[in-house]
Amino acid sequence: MAELARIPRRRGGLCGLLLILLGVWGALIPFIGPYFKFAYGPDKAWAYTSGRLYLSILPGAAAAAGGLLVLVTRSRAAGMFGGLLAAAGGAWFIAGAGIVDTVLNQTSITPGTPLAHGAAGISSSAKWMFLEEIGFFTGVGILVIFFGAIAIGRFSMLSARDAARADSGDNYGSDSPDSADEVTPAPATTAAGQFPAGPRPFPGDEPTQTQDRYPASTSQFPTSPSGQYPESTSPFGTKSE
Repeated sequence: MAELARIPRRRGGLCGLLLILLGVWGALIPFIGPYFKFAYGPDKAWAYTSGRLYLSILPGAAAAAGGLLVLVTRSRAAGMFGGLLAAAGGAWFIAGAGIVDTVLNQTSITPGTPLAHGAAGISSSAKWMFLEEIGFFTGVGILVIFFGAIAIGRFSMLSARDAARADSGDNYGSDSPDSADEVTPAPATTAAGQFPAGPRPFPGDEPTQTQDRYPASTSQFPTSPSGQYPESTSPFGTKSE
């Protein structure tokens, strides 16, 4: 069914937003990190190198683009593709430097060297360099893969509510809540002469009926003035004595 391929836009909202933020962070941190002494060499803000292009900008752009697709789409296929694109960018954050250096043998494309710099609460430069590696590549890649996988799972999920909406012909044209549409019940009809449906009135406050439900019965024999049945008459007259 075509309706099953469409889902509410809000299903990928949180994952898409987080993927966009992580992608922007991964792409820009090499350029703005030197302002905070948190950087890979060269220790200069907004310095462009081929390593920053292939190892930071491109995977960051892939993660942000995938997150944007997850955020705005209502199509299951497009949402799953966005999650896969973001996850691929996250994997490149983690393994990109090793693949370029070892597999592609491009020794000129390197991320640089983390700066040995101490900070408050950091006892050694080695720990600071480890945090730089986490904040630039490994940690960012792990988070991007994690939220990309969540997005793929949410877009591949088929709930009973989705099937019910598909059967009813609802194509998620609006961002209404997932609850079923409310149906206004028709007013209850009451028989003539009976009280309407609703709260019962207090004793003594019942409305009076304009007419009796059943008319008073009439006797088929007229009563005599004395209240008794009239004397029967014989068709042959009275008997003379």
